[in-house]
Amino acid sequence: MEDNIVRQISNFIEDWVPKDASIAVAGRDRYVSYIPGKHDIQIKQGQPIPSGSISERVYLQKQKVESLVDKSVFGKPYYGIGYPLEDKTSSLSGVVTVILPPEFLTRKAEPISYVAGRRDEIWTPIPIEQIIYIESFQKKTIIYTKNGSYSAKHPLKILQHRLPNTFMRIHRSFIVNIDYIDHISRDISSNFQVKLKVFDGKNLVISQTYIQQVRAILGF
Repeated sequence: MEDNIVRQISNFIEDWVPKDASIAVAGRDRYVSYIPGKHDIQIKQGQPIPSGSISERVYLQKQKVESLVDKSVFGKPYYGIGYPLEDKTSSLSGVVTVILPPEFLTRKAEPISYVAGRRDEIWTPIPIEQIIYIESFQKKTIIYTKNGSYSAKHPLKILQHRLPNTFMRIHRSFIVNIDYIDHISRDISSNFQVKLKVFDGKNLVISQTYIQQVRAILGF
C-alpha cells in the first residue's frame, strides 16, 4: 500500500478506534494486516476476504459499511465498521475494518432525552419520544414528528450512538423510533421495509447493510 494509505489508517486508529478493538486491513481480495484486540476473530495475514464480511461489503458498495456479522463468516459473530481507503486517484484501494463484540450495538453512553430541531430561524428542544424517524437527505438531517419536520445539527452517525434503545438504524438514510413501527414486511422486490403507524402508513426501506442488525435487535 502507498504511504498515504498507511497515514490514513494510522490517523483513523489514533482518532477513533477503541483500544480493545481488532483491526483488519484488506487490499484487493485478501487481508494484508490484522491487529487482534479483545474481540479476536483470528484473521490471518494473506487470508482471502470471505463472502459476507464487512470488507467484502465495502468493496461491493464502495462506501462505509456498519453492520452485525453472524458466526457463519469467521466462526464468531462480530460488529464491524468498515471504511474504504482511497489512493491518490480517489480509487478504492483497500478497506480497514474495526471489529467489535456484537453487544457493541447496545453500548450507548448517556442517551439523550431531547434533540434540538430547527424550523425557519427557531430552535426547539424535541423530546425523544415525539420523534418518529430521522432522515439524512442531501447532506441534511431531518427530524419527523407529528407536529411537522425540523432540521438538526448532527448527522445520523452521531445521533445513532446517542439515542436510546427505542431507536434503530435501518438504512444509511434512516433512523426509526421502534415505538412507531406498525410492522415489517417484504415489498415486491423482496426487500424488507418498515411500515409506520403514522403518516398514512409510510414505508421506509431496510437496506441490506442493516437487515442483520435489525434482526438482532428485534429478534426475528
